[in-house]
Amino acid sequence: MSQRSKLSPGPLALVGGAEWNEGCSFDGQLIESAKTEKVVVLPTAAAYEFPQRSIEWATKYFKDLGVEVEGVMILSRPDAFNEELIARIKGAKFIYLSGGSPMHLRSVLKATPALAAIKEAWLKGAVLAGSSAGGMVLTDPMSDPRGGALTLGLGLIRKMAFVPHFDTWDKSKEQRTVSLAAGGIVVAGVDERTALIREGNGVWRIEGVGSVKLFASGSEISISELEPRVEIPR
Repeated sequence: MSQRSKLSPGPLALVGGAEWNEGCSFDGQLIESAKTEKVVVLPTAAAYEFPQRSIEWATKYFKDLGVEVEGVMILSRPDAFNEELIARIKGAKFIYLSGGSPMHLRSVLKATPALAAIKEAWLKGAVLAGSSAGGMVLTDPMSDPRGGALTLGLGLIRKMAFVPHFDTWDKSKEQRTVSLAAGGIVVAGVDERTALIREGNGVWRIEGVGSVKLFASGSEISISELEPRVEIPR
């Protein structure tokens, strides 16, 4: 058995948006799982929306939970090849991708050492969380917020499309996304301040103030049916 096949991923949290706010009870649980006093935050998706404010907001929020925040300012594609920034990711036990533009985030991270470092850290047991755009890019396919179509994601989870802000998602977009998810692809709609969490042992659960809806082949499915339908590439 190869060393790579022995790797066991850490918890993964797909957050439906409005991150780092009251009601996000799962963050405390993720900190406990990570056994760390530091959360590494990548505001990449917010590169054109005052990314430093994302770091400041996260710092204030996580301080109340007893941990500090380290902002890793990968804002453009050249940053994703910066060895100093990549080293910070490699040493992380809890990595959080903020919300913003999924298209920008995907274009910055795709096929880069930064993405490889994120994936390696997660597969070695680090907690990985992505809110809104930060979660959308982790799946393949990726849902397109502009119209509900499906496009290419980064593929840390395959055969799943994550739809954040599901409590405010336009119904026509919802129907389009679900109808386009052929071949057994799961559509996971997650409300704001809510997380769909996969533990390292493959058990999925829902935490937060809202709800999660899962669809496959046009019909709603239960969370107990999720793990056999998705793929976690090692």
